Amino acid sequence: MSLSILVVNDSAVMRSMLVRTLRLSGLPLSHVYQAADGTEAVAVLAAHDVDLAMIDGAQPEVSGPRLVEQIKADGRLAGLQIIVVAREGAGGAVRALETRGLASISMPFTPEQVRATVLRSLGVLDS
Repeated sequence: MSLSILVVNDSAVMRSMLVRTLRLSGLPLSHVYQAADGTEAVAVLAAHDVDLAMIDGAQPEVSGPRLVEQIKADGRLAGLQIIVVAREGAGGAVRALETRGLASISMPFTPEQVRATVLRSLGVLDS
């Protein structure tokens, strides 16, 4: 198993931190793509096969819930697993995504927590 993951976050610092944490997690990564907003995320998903997306639940331009709706509406992306990345003190947008049955992880987190959340989302590790 070799994973291709998309990290969506409006903050370049947070994207870099997530990418670094993914690399430290020991997951078998083939590619880690990055997008600064929902528009970039949709373009990456159209151009590349991605197994899982880690989406900031509080995106400013295209909100996390709106981006998830766009992804779920695209039949080609039906199998894409999504993890909502919640900032400390995140509000209703993140809770709304969690009620849709999406996995979530709250900052701060460790590489081990990221690994476990990714593997659970992909059905490789039991809840």
